[in-house]
Order: sequence, then structure tokens, then C-alpha cells
Amino acid sequence: MTQETAVVAMLTALVGLLLTNKIRPAILFVSAIALSYLLGWISFEKMMGNFTNSSLFTLILLLIVSIAVEKTTLLQSVGRHLNHANFSWVIAKLGLTTAFLSSITNNSAVVASLIGVLKRNHFHSPSKLLLPLSYAAILGGTLTLIGTSTNLIVNSFVIDAGLKPIGFFDFTIIGVTVVACGLVVLIIGGYRLPDRFDNQDAELPYMLEAVVSEDSIMAGRTVEQNRLRALQRLYLVEIERDGELIRPVCPTQKLESGDRLVFAGDTQSLHILQEMQGLEWFAKSHLKGQALVEVVISHSASIKGKTLKECAFREKFDAAVVAIRRGNEQLSGGLGQITLRAGDTLMLVPGKGFEQHRKNVREFVMISDANVSAQLDSRQSKLVLIGFISTLALAFTSTIDLTKGLLALLVLFIVSGVLSLDEIKRRFPIELALIVGSALGLANIMVDNGVAQMLGDSLLAMFGDWGILGAFIAVYFFTLVLTELITNNAAAALAFPIAYSIAIGYGVDPRPFIMAVIFGASASFISPYGYQTNLMVYSAGNYQFSDYLRIGIPLSIVYSMVVLVMIPMVFPFTSLGS
Repeated sequence: MTQETAVVAMLTALVGLLLTNKIRPAILFVSAIALSYLLGWISFEKMMGNFTNSSLFTLILLLIVSIAVEKTTLLQSVGRHLNHANFSWVIAKLGLTTAFLSSITNNSAVVASLIGVLKRNHFHSPSKLLLPLSYAAILGGTLTLIGTSTNLIVNSFVIDAGLKPIGFFDFTIIGVTVVACGLVVLIIGGYRLPDRFDNQDAELPYMLEAVVSEDSIMAGRTVEQNRLRALQRLYLVEIERDGELIRPVCPTQKLESGDRLVFAGDTQSLHILQEMQGLEWFAKSHLKGQALVEVVISHSASIKGKTLKECAFREKFDAAVVAIRRGNEQLSGGLGQITLRAGDTLMLVPGKGFEQHRKNVREFVMISDANVSAQLDSRQSKLVLIGFISTLALAFTSTIDLTKGLLALLVLFIVSGVLSLDEIKRRFPIELALIVGSALGLANIMVDNGVAQMLGDSLLAMFGDWGILGAFIAVYFFTLVLTELITNNAAAALAFPIAYSIAIGYGVDPRPFIMAVIFGASASFISPYGYQTNLMVYSAGNYQFSDYLRIGIPLSIVYSMVVLVMIPMVFPFTSLGS
């Protein structure tokens, strides 16, 4: 087997394993680059040098500094201005605000901060607002270089290839057009989203569990006599007795000791169960006044496909599950018997060590409890925002280097107490750093061994009749498909060397092909699993997969049309010699 064939086989295996979502991307990329070193495809110095790439260091600094921005009152104050009866006006304002905030800070933080506010909107149901929120955050990431981590990752590839770095506003003209056209689609498509404001399942989304204790005063009495039919925001769905389910539950059904009662309800009604004598509800012994934490299971989580008992949830995370939610689906069988899925929302009672678990970042997409990152007061928020915006402004005007400015700002935040070392340690983007550093090495291998050229030739064979324009379109759709199937960062890492090789093969400026990768990697609209903000709103909005298709397909089509038309206009296919 030739080295070129072996590299292709390894990359094929990498993509295949990424598609299964059974192994974390960071482990796969590190394993791939380690195997490449062991086989002599890359030197140790070159492999390790990729992990000290300047753009990667800037990306890490930006993400850490953004933790302080997340803790300001800015994001929460935005949502207070979205209570309005005019739906089009609300979507337009929500979209513009979200897009702007996502262009300068972490879009996941923007979405996480606004979910709770939008769920309390007085005029429109969460199912009408949360999916447009996620899509607007994705669109906003295309406005600036720091709008999404993918942009900075691609810039690290650009620098590594010896090209001129991407400017902060290089693709802003395209991004503004994308946002404007995308908002039109969101306003029109928003009316087609289901209105589940008055849906009982939407009001009673969580599954809770309680057991009739051995000496319970409820034993021997009917459901009606125990007043279990008149609970506020809580509904008795079924009774499990000796492995058998009693459903539906009649008012005359008598309870027995050991009966497991399954409720559907709002977690705010937990105090009702807590006050009932004779009921031992799930995780009651672990709740000692601390705030509950709401998390969403990641698509690549190791606990996916297992029950709480099988994955030893309590021991693994130092937290007990109080309730489970799966969109508007009615769950059955008891908390301990539910097989966990990606997108499930868990309401947890956190132990002292919960916040310290680094694995939380890998297993859960969102942590929505305010105690996890305590909010700054008004004065501190203003100082953080002024410092952050000033640093970006000085970097835009080339007064200071962005990396130096972010490093100085980080030191200032630590010294002033805005950020703690424990907080930085807990939120340090180690997996992203491993993926980027490994991907840079794999890109070098693909170029040096001619694999990128070979894959590029394969794409050209499919679109060869269209010339350079056909190759450009092929690169874009290749990246788009990858980002829907695997993570956006992994898609960009695999697509860049192919795009670069195609451009060099044609003897034209690689910039339009690089932009095709950047915008293609951000085009994740038709699946709840393609991008983490899509997954964050999946359960919170009681969405089904068809809801993403209903609005995501038109948005993806319009987005692609704008990008494919505007990139060649802003970045023409000029010859390298000119």
C-alpha cells in the first residue's frame, strides 16, 4: 500500500468514526495525528508546532475572555425588549440583535442567555422564537473573523499555508447580505413554525418520579382521596407496580406501598411533591436548598444510549437527575429506565463537585443555571464590556495586536476578580485546541503527500465542465454536507486542504475557495445535531425534526444562493501571477 493510499484510508476511517458520534472528535483527531507521527508521515517538531499556532492561541484567548462577557448583564437585558405583539417586529429585532452579539462573542452563550427570556415571552410561544434565535446566531457568526470559532480555525490554516491572514472584516459585506436575506426567511418561515403556546405537553414537559413509601399514609387510598388529581402544573401520568404499568390512571385507583408514580409537570412544582407526606421523590435526599441545573445532552455524549443507572450518572457527575424532558414526547417507564438520547433535557440537583467536572463540557451542550457562572453587577458588567470592545477596536485600527490585547485583558480580568483560575480551568477549550492542532498537522500531510490534490481532482471530475466556478461550487457544497454530518470545525479542517489544492491547481487566488469553506462550514440549518445552538433549542422549544426542515431548507437554499453569488464578486478568481 502506498503512503498516499494509506493516508486516504486513515482519513476515510476518521470521517466514518466522526459520523458515528460514538467517539469524541478530539480523541479521533489526536489519534489520527499520533498515528501519522508513528508512521513517519510528519516530524515531531512540525506536529507539535501546530499546537502553538498563533491563530489557535488567539482563539483560545478569545474564548476565555468571552466567559467574562457572558457574565455581564448585556445578554439578559436584550431579551427584556422583545415582548411585543407584532411577530415580524419581534423576529426582526431578535435576529438583528442576536446576529450582532454573535459577531463579537460566543454564539452559544448568546443563545443560552436568551432561551429563558424568550420562554417567558408574553405574546409568542417559545416554539415560534427559539429556532429563529439559533439560526440568527449562526448567521451572525459570518459577520466577523471572531464571529465563530470556525472562522479563526480556517485563519490558522491560512497562516500555516503562508498566505495573508484573513482580515477582521474581510467577509463582512457577504455576511451582512447573508444576515439580511436570512432574516427575511426567518420572518416568513417563523409563521410556519408550530405554535405550542397553549399545548398541554409544552406546559408539562418534564417527567418526574416519586415512590409511595412503606409507611405512607397514601397507601390504601385512591388517587382522588390523596388529591393527586388536583395538582398545580403537575399531572399523574402512570403508576408502575411490580414491573407493570397502570395507564391511564383512574381517580378511583388505589395506591399501594412501593408504587412508583410518574408525573408530567413543571419543575417549578417540585415543592408540591416535597411537601407531600408519604412520597419519596427521585433525588429528594440530594436536594438541600441548592439551585437546580438544566442541561442538554450532547449528540456526542458518552451517556447517550444508556439509562441513568447504566452510566452511573450520580457517581460520574456528582449530580442527581430530578426530571427528564424530550421535546413534547410523553416519556414512560420511570426515570431510571429511560434510555437517554441526544437533545434530552435533564434537570439536576448538583453536588459540590458538579461544576468542577471537566467532562460536563463534553457531555452537555448547555448549562442554564445562573450559579454555574454568577452574573456580574451593573458596574462590573460595564467595565468588562468597555474593556472588551476597546480591545477589539484597538486591534481593528492596528493600534495593538489582537493577541496581545486579549492577553492583557485576560490578566486584568483575573487580577480584578472578574474571572477566577478555577473558572478558566473548568471552561478551558482543551478539546477545541486538540482538534485544531491535530487538524493543522493532518492538513500538512494531505498537501505534502498529494492527497489533497487527489481529492480535489475527484471533485473536479464531477464538476469539471463548469471550470473554476464549478470547482468553487463543489468545494462549498462538499463543506456544507460535511458540516451537517459532522461538526463544523471538523468539516472546515477536512475541506480546507482540498480547497487550497484546487485553487493552486487552477493557478488562481485561493481566497474565494477559502471563503467557500468558511461559509459552507457555517451552513448548518437542516438538522438539530449539525450545530450546538440548534441542539440547545431542540428540547426548550418542543421541536421535532420536521420543524428544522420546514424552515431550515428554505434558509439553507437562500443562504447558499447569496454566498455562491457574492463570494466571486467580492473575491474574484484572479490569477496568482497578476
